[in-house]
Amino acid sequence: MGKLGLPAGMRYDDMRRTARVLEIVQDIARAPRRWRRRTLAERYEVCERMIQKDLLIIREKLKLPLKNDGDGYYFERLPQLPTVSYSFTEALALLLAAKSARVVPGVDSSELAAAVARLESVFPEEFSSVLRRLSGLGVPAPHRQGVLSQLYRALLWGRRAEIVYVSGERGTPTERKVEPYAIFPYVRSWQMAAYCHLRGEVRLFKVDRIREVRLLDEPYTIPPDFDLDEYLGDSWGLMRGAAGEPEDVELVFDPVAGRWVSEEHWHKSQEVEFLPDGSVRVKFHIGITPEFVHWVLYYGSRVKVLRPEWLRRKVAEEHRKAAEMGDITQEEERCQKGHL
Repeated sequence: MGKLGLPAGMRYDDMRRTARVLEIVQDIARAPRRWRRRTLAERYEVCERMIQKDLLIIREKLKLPLKNDGDGYYFERLPQLPTVSYSFTEALALLLAAKSARVVPGVDSSELAAAVARLESVFPEEFSSVLRRLSGLGVPAPHRQGVLSQLYRALLWGRRAEIVYVSGERGTPTERKVEPYAIFPYVRSWQMAAYCHLRGEVRLFKVDRIREVRLLDEPYTIPPDFDLDEYLGDSWGLMRGAAGEPEDVELVFDPVAGRWVSEEHWHKSQEVEFLPDGSVRVKFHIGITPEFVHWVLYYGSRVKVLRPEWLRRKVAEEHRKAAEMGDITQEEERCQKGHL
């Protein structure tokens, strides 16, 4: 396997054609007789000769019975995959994984919904109530799904995209020409690492802030030395520009919070140590960001900062400010009641 997940020796042109061929198969299977060579060429913004070659691959390489009766292309029949048997625990694991995927907005699709329904149907009746409770987890996000689909096409086909992006700082929309390098989930949203022509550098874009996407007929290639892990570096979270130099961080959580924290993988440098009194020592080597400070503050009195010293003082100061704000709020409420 080469860089960026490409099989060794596979070119970007090959990858784009493979992606297009698979999408054409899906298009024709979903809507028989809707697509002709001209409409497929318009959809994928390539010449009809290129589409003709793709259709030849579908017939001769994939061995699919593709027909055209004058109204459009259709499959005489679609191959049935061989039956696969799963143990009860394997089927349950697959179902839970599929439902987890549906929780992430932008991942859900009609195909995934159909697969989940078929999995649910094979379970004993006793599990129905449990499965119904799990069914409420899906989060519909049609706009995000549409944006992700376009961005994936740009990435797979190696074509620049023009986006309308709303920045988190000013909240004003700007038009940007981007070259997607990577698209990945983060917490409950999606992020895109892309070269931004407006800023002249690789930037991170939150997919939910992308209002519009338009694919351009402008090819690009991802630099062979680009590595997402290296780009994200040792900072905590995605606020790269706000991080200082990586440094050692040591925290001690009380037994309750320590149990929560120890159950998650927060950072690649994470070290966890369970202490005799039940508390948990956690160490990181990170570039500290405001996001990390907020994470520490979330645990309140259940965590002590041992190092670095400046972070200990910072957290103490933030707690002091919060306490003062609480006192001010209580005083205002007393004054308001006095005037009632």
